[in-house]
Amino acid sequence: MLKGTLLALSATALLWSTTSGFAQGADESVTIVLPGSPDRLDPCETPRSVIGRIIKQNVVETLVELDYANHAVLPRLAESWTQVSPTEWRFKLREGVTFHDGTPFDADAVVYSLERTLDPTLTCITRTKYFGGVELTAKAADPHTVVFTTATPMPILPTLLAQVAISSVNTPKGEYTADPIGTGPFEFDSWTQGENVKLSRFDGYWGAAPKIAGATYVWRTESSVAAAMVATGEADLAFSIAPQDATDPATDKVYPNSETAMFRLSVDIPPLNDIRVRKAINLAIDRQAFLGTVVSPEAELAEQQVGPSVLGHNPNLKPWPYDPEQAKALLAEAAADGVPVDTEIRMIGRPAMFANSSEFVEAAAEMLRAVGLNIKLDNLEMTQWLAMANKPFAPDRQPNVFLTMHDNNGGDAAFTAFFKYDSDGRQSEIHDPEIDSLIERAGAASGEERAALYQEAFRRVYEDIVADAPLFHMVNYMRVGERLDFTPTIANAVELQLTKLNVKSPS
Repeated sequence: MLKGTLLALSATALLWSTTSGFAQGADESVTIVLPGSPDRLDPCETPRSVIGRIIKQNVVETLVELDYANHAVLPRLAESWTQVSPTEWRFKLREGVTFHDGTPFDADAVVYSLERTLDPTLTCITRTKYFGGVELTAKAADPHTVVFTTATPMPILPTLLAQVAISSVNTPKGEYTADPIGTGPFEFDSWTQGENVKLSRFDGYWGAAPKIAGATYVWRTESSVAAAMVATGEADLAFSIAPQDATDPATDKVYPNSETAMFRLSVDIPPLNDIRVRKAINLAIDRQAFLGTVVSPEAELAEQQVGPSVLGHNPNLKPWPYDPEQAKALLAEAAADGVPVDTEIRMIGRPAMFANSSEFVEAAAEMLRAVGLNIKLDNLEMTQWLAMANKPFAPDRQPNVFLTMHDNNGGDAAFTAFFKYDSDGRQSEIHDPEIDSLIERAGAASGEERAALYQEAFRRVYEDIVADAPLFHMVNYMRVGERLDFTPTIANAVELQLTKLNVKSPS
C-alpha cells in the first residue's frame, strides 16, 4: 500500500489545501485541530486521546464500543457475545468485513490483535491501563467465533474489550507501527511528522458510508490560534479551547469530560516520603481560585482519581481545603524532625495537557513556594513527559510533583485502580499490599461488593497514603465551525468518530 508512508515534506507544502473552497456533502473533507501532536499512530495506543481522536473507530475498530453516556456496551465488529462461565466468553463476529489491505476480518485477526496488544515488549497503554493484572487468552473456535478465557472471573470483560483495537494480521508484532490498518470507515493516508495526519474514506466499509470524503488533522498548542483557525474557516473543529477563548455561543460548545487532573507525588523520595509534606502540598493549593479563571467554571473540585459517574467512586471523600497556614505548620513540624523540606522538588507539567495548563502549573508552583517548598518548574514536551509518566522510573530522579490527566470513560474503577495504584501499575508510585489486595478482589467481584472494594481502595489512597493531590474533574470546550452539524459529547475526550460529522447544506 502507498498509504502510511511518513512524508518528509517541507512546511511550505502544508497550508491545508483541504479547506480552500468548500465542496459539498460526500465530496467534502474537513480539517480538525488537536492541542498536541501524536508521537505514534499504533492501534494499541488508542486510549491516549492524541491518538484515539484520530484513528479509533475511524481507521481501526473494536469488537464492541461504549455508549459513554449510558454506560452500555454496543456491538461493533462483534454481533453478539455470551458469558459461558465466570471465566469464559464467546464472541460472534460480523461477517463480510475486510481490512483496508484486503485481508479478511476473522477470528484469527482478533486473536492476533489481542496477542499483539498484550505483548509485554510493546508496553501498549491498552495493556498497562486496562489489562494490568489480568490473565487473558483468546482462541478461534471457528472463523467467526472467538473464545476469551480469563484466569479469574472478569465480569466487565466486554467493557474492557471496547479498548482493544483490531488490526490486520499484517501489522508487525513486537514493534510499534506508523501505518495503522483497520476495518474502519476511513483509511490512513499519510503522516507528515510535525505537520498533519490525513485520512480518506474507505469505499469498502462494511457499514454506512461516511458523509465526508476525508479529514486532515493539524495541531496547535495555543488555544487562541486553534479557535481563530475555525473562526476564519481554515479549520472546521478545534479541541481544548480555553475558557477565555470560548466567546461565541454559536460555535463554542462545552461538553462533559471523564478526565481528572491531578498531581502525582513521588512518595518514596525525600522529602515527599513524609506524609506531612504530601498533606502540605494538598493544603497549599487554592483549587477554588482556578475555577472560572484558568480552569473552566463548569469544572468540579476533585477529591479522588475518578468522577462521581464511575462505579467505585467514593462519595465520602471531600476535596482538600485551602489552608496555607496549616501547610506551613506541617512543614515546620517535619523539618523539626529532620525531614529535608528545603530539598528542590520538580513540578512537571506539559503544554496543552488541558487548556491553560501551563498557566495553571505556574500559579500552582507559586502557591507551593509560598508555604516554604523549594519548587523548580519544568514544562516538558510529550516524549519527555511520557518517559517520566510511566515505569520504569529513573532510579536517580528528583522528588517530583507530576501533573497528569486521567480519563475513565468506561465507568468502572478497573480502568483506573490498577494502572494508577497497584504495586505493578505502570503509573503507580505506591507499593501497598492492602491496596493491591483490594484491587485484586474488586476485579473479580461485581455489583455493590465491587463498588465497596474500590471505594475502600480510594479511601486508603487519599486518606492513609496521600499519594496524589487531586485537582479538578474537567469539562472541555470545543469550537465547531458553522458549516458542521455536530454536538460534542463525553466520548470526545478520547475519540472523534468522523461518521458523526455532517456538513450542512448551503442555505
